[in-house]
Amino acid sequence: MTPDSLRAALGGVPDPDWLDTALRRVSTEPTAITRLFPAAGRRCGRAALPDAPGWTADDAARVLLLTSLPGEHAAYAERLYQHGDAAERRAVLRALPLLPIGADGVPLLHDAIRTNDTRLVAAALGPYARHLDQAAWRQAVLKCVFSGVPLATVADLDTRADGELTAMLAALAAERHAAGRELPADANDLLHRLTAALPQEA
Repeated sequence: MTPDSLRAALGGVPDPDWLDTALRRVSTEPTAITRLFPAAGRRCGRAALPDAPGWTADDAARVLLLTSLPGEHAAYAERLYQHGDAAERRAVLRALPLLPIGADGVPLLHDAIRTNDTRLVAAALGPYARHLDQAAWRQAVLKCVFSGVPLATVADLDTRADGELTAMLAALAAERHAAGRELPADANDLLHRLTAALPQEA
């Protein structure tokens, strides 16, 4: 999603004037975001957006607030994440790929992946996860398997999956099979795809 598409999807929020004013305010008075960001859920609602599958109104409004900042995006993202509730933290994570911050937001991904909140884990593995090193990314994928986060939420899964991830999933599958359990269907499908792509021995 782009800021423009999110803005269009928010056309039916309960208080569009508040959102327009808030976005202008943040662009000229950045510190205002610390007050406006938490208020977005109350003023814009938390309903799912029909034109932005997987997004809620408060998520989209908060992402737009962050993208409206004139600078210091990484510093504000960290501050809002550290002081926010789960919904606010998720919005920060979803905003990261839209902010001009390079890899400065990676510590927030590490924090989210360590939590037991599946919403944060899923948000951390969106497009911005391209900044995670391969070892951390593999562990995050396994965290999804363990915690029930659908692998469909993992950006670039098929292009980043490698032999090491294949081995890790195979070991987990064997361990679960020995205990009379199976991998989730999406993890099992991924393992089959990865195994089929391995060079066949002569």
